[in-house]
Amino acid sequence: MTCNEARILLHALLDNELDAGHAREVEAHIAGCPDCAAEFAAQREMQRVLADTDLRYTAPASLRTRIEASLPKPQPQPTRRSVLRGFAMGSAVSALAATGVVALVLRQDDQQRILSEVVSAHLRSLQAGHLIDVVSTDQHTVKPWFNGKLDVAPPVIDLTAQGFTLVGGRLDYVDARAIGAVVYKRRQHVVNLFVSQTSNAEYRAPKTETMQGFNCRRWGNRGLNFWAVSDIGADELAEFVDKFEAAMKANVEG
Repeated sequence: MTCNEARILLHALLDNELDAGHAREVEAHIAGCPDCAAEFAAQREMQRVLADTDLRYTAPASLRTRIEASLPKPQPQPTRRSVLRGFAMGSAVSALAATGVVALVLRQDDQQRILSEVVSAHLRSLQAGHLIDVVSTDQHTVKPWFNGKLDVAPPVIDLTAQGFTLVGGRLDYVDARAIGAVVYKRRQHVVNLFVSQTSNAEYRAPKTETMQGFNCRRWGNRGLNFWAVSDIGADELAEFVDKFEAAMKANVEG
């Protein structure tokens, strides 16, 4: 394990988010690397200081008074007849909406499950020998490598001039199917861009979520689903997505 790989996983080790195998690999590296050991000790000390610091805040009594004054006044109790009439109308509406509500909940649960799988795939890629199948900074080498391995090859765009260096690509597996992963570097940080085909051709605006200490920005465009995952800040990840989308649009229009 290299120092770069170990330092990416230090936070996860401190928070007990690594499985036993990965935890042993990081601990073994720290034991033999003074620089990483010092970094780990500094992060652990910071975690201890934050845990010992009392960050609680007691609101003044005047705040409770202002909140209570802003609340709506109690409404008169409804009559038995109005309750029955409202119940009848509500039941009819509920019967019509029930299937849609259930479907919405299922879709949200499914999205969270897939997001969890994407983040897990990102974590796997950070282990030695798992990051890249085809090593190249040339988009014309990386993109053809995907041909024949996937139904649709992911768009591969060189963003080195914009501060995100293309370093290669690989096949990964999310939601029990193979998808493409295009790999970039931002300084020493890895940015994995996962791409899969979808039947939904509508544009879905980028949305950032955080899971296991990683930022994930997902969106949909031109019949493809995208997930950009990294430990860089949310603002930098949004910058990556904006530049990727602008370059992809320019390529299509050009």
